[in-house]
Amino acid sequence: MNAVTELLPDELLEQIRGRAATVDRENRFFDEDFEALREVGYLRMLVPTEFGGLGFTLEQAVAAQRRLATAAPATALGINMHHVIVGIGHTLHLRGDERARRIFEDAVAGEVFAFGISEAGNDSVLFNATTRAHDAPEGWRLYGTKIFTSLSPRWTRLLVHARTEGDDDAAQLVVGFLTRAEHTTAVPGVEVRQDWDALGMRGSQSCTTVLDGALLRREDLLTTTPVGPNPDPVVWGIFGCFELLLAAVYTGIADRAIQVAVEITTARRSLAKGAPYSDDPDIRRHIARAGVLRDGVELQLRQLAADVDALGSERDPGHGPRWFILFSGVKHRATESAREVVDLALRASGGSQYRSGSELERLYRDVLAGLYHPSDPESVLSATATSLLGPVSG
Repeated sequence: MNAVTELLPDELLEQIRGRAATVDRENRFFDEDFEALREVGYLRMLVPTEFGGLGFTLEQAVAAQRRLATAAPATALGINMHHVIVGIGHTLHLRGDERARRIFEDAVAGEVFAFGISEAGNDSVLFNATTRAHDAPEGWRLYGTKIFTSLSPRWTRLLVHARTEGDDDAAQLVVGFLTRAEHTTAVPGVEVRQDWDALGMRGSQSCTTVLDGALLRREDLLTTTPVGPNPDPVVWGIFGCFELLLAAVYTGIADRAIQVAVEITTARRSLAKGAPYSDDPDIRRHIARAGVLRDGVELQLRQLAADVDALGSERDPGHGPRWFILFSGVKHRATESAREVVDLALRASGGSQYRSGSELERLYRDVLAGLYHPSDPESVLSATATSLLGPVSG
């Protein structure tokens, strides 16, 4: 048994899978899953052993998130955001950057990280912000609205970014943590709106967070960067870990959709042919196509995560400026492939899955969320075109 299956044994996955439909139907946070995962050390898996963690590589964390998503995609997506932040620490540590220590120590102390970067209308995502940062004696007062804030009910450290005053040449982006005591919802200048009633990924409770003078203390600053694309190691870590761990969740959805389709088609029998539906050539083609799509993404995902783990070693692949293209490309292929895989699984499984409460119905709704995570297809293709052809002339 490897480290991932030891951490997430079949028994635990079955318990989590058994709750997923209820959590989705009731549109509530996955409290039971969260506590079970916390108890086994899941929130510390990317923390090195010398800091009190499990010492997982990013490749192992990707495999764990993929495995968890086969049981409950919304649970995996929600807890993903914690791992993205600890993953920043992982990549900083590989670079010998001491800023990793704060992240690791907080994770071991039981702090829960969440991701407060997304903003409506901000298609620059990490490289600009609509949230404004006003200088204050203790740090910066933040004013703006963050959307899709997963782990809204449980975070104690919220990673945010905001833009200081001035034009693009003078303005900077401050990136750091807002703090909240566990089980406390009242934080000055922070309003968590109870507005998560989405089509899928309902258990993630990715509520809107309004910042109205919230204090980003100077001691909680992680980095300051210029506006626009840049190679800042914190930004690099956010981007890479977000895309790879997100791709892992959607690959896990594809895994489960194939498994469910195989179970259904081998159990059902055709009245006309007197044989299992799995013998039907069209159904076999659907499931084979789903498997081919999933397998292609799996290999890319594993290799790129391993490339990140090789930073600073003799195995460092040295992708240079291509890193961002590779990260966004894997996420794009994983989410698009997973959507097609679930569609093929539904086609193969028959009309019984076209009802509220079936597992494939829930997976179909959950997988659609991949459309809305950055990087979206338009930005992936635009960035790739620029890297191959150069910027548009004129």
